[in-house]
Amino acid sequence: MRQNRVIHISFTPEGIELAYRYGIFPMANSVTGDIYWCRPEPRAIIPLDGFHISRSLAKVIRQNRFEITFDTDFEGVMRCCADRKEGTWISEDFIQVYGEMHQLGKAHSVEAWKDGKLVGGTYGVSLGAVFMAESMFHYETNASKVALAALVSRLNERSYELLDVQYLTSHLKSLGALEIPHQSYMLLLHAALKKDRQFN
Repeated sequence: MRQNRVIHISFTPEGIELAYRYGIFPMANSVTGDIYWCRPEPRAIIPLDGFHISRSLAKVIRQNRFEITFDTDFEGVMRCCADRKEGTWISEDFIQVYGEMHQLGKAHSVEAWKDGKLVGGTYGVSLGAVFMAESMFHYETNASKVALAALVSRLNERSYELLDVQYLTSHLKSLGALEIPHQSYMLLLHAALKKDRQFN
């Protein structure tokens, strides 16, 4: 994994968008709050035609156990994603700046609700035909998976071409995520950025 500190990119909506266009994204040190700019090698993506829905997950989706919404509680999703016992890279500065991106229509959230409570979700940034998923959370079993499935469905409906998930985890791998070389990612990224897509 390659992780670089890039000091000439501003931690603003404009700076973050520029970074994403060059295959870079920010993370905050959970202790100091310092911003680091990361470029994983290899890069993890979920092919939009290769999202894996297990039989058990398909059953949960069919049963409508969760109500799914989009952009209903962006800040709430970010705060829940940051609610981790082991610490988080989602600082208050992140919540503020990504909230500004949300207001600009460039950052979006997917919420999973149960009995009126936010129990799962994911959020990320949309540029061109690319969605950069930043984080996900769940307080109920399968809630984050259902939210991610809803995200993939929406991206397919709107003819997106790339879903970036940054780092491969066993959880994401079980849903169809895979790793590709950074150079291959950049080729996909540049092609998809040339397209005009609307998330909402």
